[in-house]
Amino acid sequence: MQDFIDKKILLGICGGVAAYKSAYLVRELTRLGAQVRVVMTQSAQKFVTPLLMQALSGNEVRTELFDTQAERAMGHIELARWADYLVIAPATANCMAKMAQGIADDLLSTLYLVAETPVILCPAMNKSMWAHPATQANAELLHNRGVIFVGPEEGSQACGEFGLGRVSEAEQIINALRLYEVNQLLKDQRVLITAGPTREPIDPVRYLSNYSSGKMGFAMAEAAAMAGAEVVLVTGPTALVASARIEVIRVESAAQMRDAVMKQLKKETIFIGTAAVADYYVDKPATEKVKKKDHEQMSVALVRNPDILSEVAASGKASFVLGFAAETSNLIQYAKEKLERKKLDMVVANLVGKGVGFESDLNQVSVVTKTKQIDLTLTHKTRLAGQIIAILAATLQNEAH
Repeated sequence: MQDFIDKKILLGICGGVAAYKSAYLVRELTRLGAQVRVVMTQSAQKFVTPLLMQALSGNEVRTELFDTQAERAMGHIELARWADYLVIAPATANCMAKMAQGIADDLLSTLYLVAETPVILCPAMNKSMWAHPATQANAELLHNRGVIFVGPEEGSQACGEFGLGRVSEAEQIINALRLYEVNQLLKDQRVLITAGPTREPIDPVRYLSNYSSGKMGFAMAEAAAMAGAEVVLVTGPTALVASARIEVIRVESAAQMRDAVMKQLKKETIFIGTAAVADYYVDKPATEKVKKKDHEQMSVALVRNPDILSEVAASGKASFVLGFAAETSNLIQYAKEKLERKKLDMVVANLVGKGVGFESDLNQVSVVTKTKQIDLTLTHKTRLAGQIIAILAATLQNEAH
């Protein structure tokens, strides 16, 4: 789905080994419908060529501050006014230092000073460079000015060392763009989220579970983090990875998830129950692998799992409780019943089936409260998570007033 149609993105590329990853970012943004224009520093051109970026973006690449071909020789102003977002990926320590101190000695640093659009910075450098007090001071200064940081990530570096300093992948940067509108909407709040399926063991090699991928829950966690909240994510088994700003607690069974949630549940916490928690667990699971017998059928006794969402709502600790309802029919009716029965503040209801809901990158939901119903159209789960967080924040603000 092209959810960046009509979006204009100005991409700044600084000099570093990670510059090659900008090619993937340009390709993905254009594939999603965005118009992309690229600005490269002199150092960036040592790693990737302007011709490559021009071929991928479909637009001329700008490299010089003093360009007589630019409109009225004031091309930096024209570029800055054209863009909806300024993304700098990768951003070097040198670039960050110039931004922090207001130095404008090339096209990219000058663009930053005249930009009136959101600025997303994606650092990439050696781990020692990133950890240096000067770089950290510059990062804090830029953050306080409203610059959004994506990364850096931990991992192997081109120099052979391991640590914090790798540029974020294209998907993470694109998701930050999808979530920019919720920036700081939940500042100083604490959000506890559950995600993914649970697994209920039958024996040491088999289990009961469901088709939940955890994508919606992880997207909600990223949206809440972008909104400025302290986020704790309790997740069942998934292959997904959350950004470093989110505290992740991994569990297997519904009982483990319940214990982790109640341990993390503190006064005035916003609770978002996105996980597809198994309704039942196997009574007395086998301690050894159950062998196939000659008879055609076997049975297991199932016992009801604790209802985490109801228990959180009944505890009185959470300041707001949002539940998810995945249904195959009677969507709104069942969502309203769940809202009332479990005494929730809000329910996000979605139909699940082939290509929608479970295991998909797309989702379409209705947000239901006691007084309203808001239908959100089919879109990427990350963008959808931002829309839900925006509704939650607006609801909290209205209640406060």
